[in-house]
Amino acid sequence: MNTVLLKAHLAVLTAVVIWATSFIALKVAVGEVAPMVVIFLRMIVGSLAFIAAWPWIRHGINYQPGDWKYLVGMALFEPCFYFIFEAQAMLYTSAGQAGMITSMLPLMVAAAAYFIFKERNSLRQWSGFIIAVIGVVWMTLSSTESEQAPNPILGNFLEFGAMVMAVGYTLFVKHLTRRYSAFVLTAIQSFVGVVFFLPLALVSDWPSHVSLNAVGCIVYLGLVVSLGGYGLYNYSLSHIKASTSAGYINLLPAFTLVFSMLLLGERLISAQWIAIGIVFFGVLLSQERNPPIPKEVPPGATG
Repeated sequence: MNTVLLKAHLAVLTAVVIWATSFIALKVAVGEVAPMVVIFLRMIVGSLAFIAAWPWIRHGINYQPGDWKYLVGMALFEPCFYFIFEAQAMLYTSAGQAGMITSMLPLMVAAAAYFIFKERNSLRQWSGFIIAVIGVVWMTLSSTESEQAPNPILGNFLEFGAMVMAVGYTLFVKHLTRRYSAFVLTAIQSFVGVVFFLPLALVSDWPSHVSLNAVGCIVYLGLVVSLGGYGLYNYSLSHIKASTSAGYINLLPAFTLVFSMLLLGERLISAQWIAIGIVFFGVLLSQERNPPIPKEVPPGATG
């Protein structure tokens, strides 16, 4: 493997690691600051970063009449509704369990495409979807209340709601990626997010004191996760196949689980490990040559 290819593989691997750590950063931040305030501040940081980078990313726009409907729909699903669910979820469940639930997104998109667009899904894909759902339900019901997950059933349900919003986002973005780069779409999400979350942040309780740790997590979410993650992912796409880069995304739940254990001290009981194995098996079983999420569709703004 030459140096360029090695750098491309390291870039996409680093992007996945960054996206995985976003759950941990969000978990830490909402422990001190109201969820809607955290998301609003994250959107502010992200928007400033994209404004600074705009001269380099503005060329990734090919607007066509009527695109505003898809852009508005995309932004409403994510970040608006998506982060309402996910930020609240992190108050009640662990970062590791939330990360595991994200592995169901491709299966949920396939199910939505079947009912909305009448796209055919194979028996194997439906079997994988059912098995993964069983695994998530088992993982949730076997969870016990802890400092990291005071109400895991509610938290995992809210995270599942975030994935439902991500499905809507993906269906819109499937259409938009033919004319807009991942950077531009993410920038639009940040700009809309600032406007949407401003009133929600204003009616929230603002803490009188915030630790540097929480501030660092918010800046990390807005700057490194949004700009750095997509920058590295797009760099990899310029040197290796899109299918190769997208394949690394499957490691996201595993990395999230590892980081939640190392950084937050989260622990899982044996029944939950079995359930996680069932989820991974269901996801693996559902893999198709023509996946429901095209390789060009950027991942949702996780964390």
